[in-house]
Amino acid sequence: MFDLKVINSVLDQMEEERGIGREKMLDAIEQSLATAYKKEYGKRGQIVRASFDINTGDTAFEQVKTVVDESLVRMEEEGEEIEEVETPEVDEDGEEKLPRFDAEKHIMLENAKLIKGDAQLGDELVFPLEPKDDFGRIAAQTAKQVIIQKIREAEKESALKEFGQKAGDIVVGHVQRFERGNLYVDLGRVTAIMPYDEQIPGERFKTGDRIRAMLMAVEETPRGIFLKLSRSSSDFLKKLFEIEAPELQNGTVEVKAIAREAGSRSKIAVYATDSHIDPVGSLVGQRGVRVSTVMSELGGEKIDIIEWSEAPEDFIEDALSPAQVLEVKIEEEGEEDADIKGHAIVEVAEDQQSLAIGRGGQNVRLAAKLTGWKIDIVSANTGDQLAEADETGEVEVAEPVEAAEAEVVEETPASEVEEKPEETPEEEPSEEKEETEDKE
Repeated sequence: MFDLKVINSVLDQMEEERGIGREKMLDAIEQSLATAYKKEYGKRGQIVRASFDINTGDTAFEQVKTVVDESLVRMEEEGEEIEEVETPEVDEDGEEKLPRFDAEKHIMLENAKLIKGDAQLGDELVFPLEPKDDFGRIAAQTAKQVIIQKIREAEKESALKEFGQKAGDIVVGHVQRFERGNLYVDLGRVTAIMPYDEQIPGERFKTGDRIRAMLMAVEETPRGIFLKLSRSSSDFLKKLFEIEAPELQNGTVEVKAIAREAGSRSKIAVYATDSHIDPVGSLVGQRGVRVSTVMSELGGEKIDIIEWSEAPEDFIEDALSPAQVLEVKIEEEGEEDADIKGHAIVEVAEDQQSLAIGRGGQNVRLAAKLTGWKIDIVSANTGDQLAEADETGEVEVAEPVEAAEAEVVEETPASEVEEKPEETPEEEPSEEKEETEDKE
């Protein structure tokens, strides 16, 4: 009936390519044979089990009955029909009734003891059935559907086991297709999805391109396993540096905070647990090779690496790099549970104004996100407020106003910000502006 050589070849292939063990495949074959037998020769309500010997190709069929008594089942009433698939029945009080006795799958305790003297309630008694090897077309088709379903379940279980351990790690795949803004990536045995908001703006891939991304989530859904990828998250940036910098892997250098605008610019604050190690140099690498490798992976995204400090004045000053800060004043401390740690006023020289604020307010906005402080940039000579930002990502680049009036300036969403460093005094040489832009 069976070509054992072909079956063994298929079992080996399924185990190697799809990660489905031989035991699971044999179980699927046995369940499909039992389903086909019941479809062709069985009775309604009957529980059929099949045992397949992979060495000889012989198949044994048996009927299974559960030992019960009147406390576990209710005897059928006169004229009452037994359905093969029952839904729980409830009585007038809304309580679930006992299942009805079915002679095809139940056997009363007194009768069971006649067959097996030590039979107990809940035991299963097995009765051999007549061997059959000739199944009709409908039964064979049913068996095929059972095998397909079991293979899908086994694939999902295998994928969950494999990728569930990789959640939070970087995975490598190949671009499969684009659909409604989403990017589908082939990871070998499963397909993952990278939603539009998890992609780096402006980044383009072609079908078949190799791609690295962070596995954000692994979820089991009715339609299969769902794998979510990201290239725009801050954690992806951190994982890339962990690959390049051994100091991050062994814990001698820690990443304290990251502020990222994917595809454009990022700021990362690091701290060394060993005073003999330079945390910034560890991520930059010799001649900048480490940070350059990460930037290349991110399509040229600019990365500022600064040293984390417990002193907010020092941390805020470094966070505004590459701008040179004259003074940081802590105006107001935030509450312990508040999202914003407090309010700081940063004084910069006139020639550092545009550099501190950044194009479209990006530099001060990222600094605020990185430190968790609301930051106001003011001019050293005039005392005019130039920009304010907080960790929520909102920034306003304001026209020069008196310091006393700065408090009433409303915040504007970052998407609506217009860069206005050009509105500084006209006598500022144009060459100076070009230098500051180059420094950015």
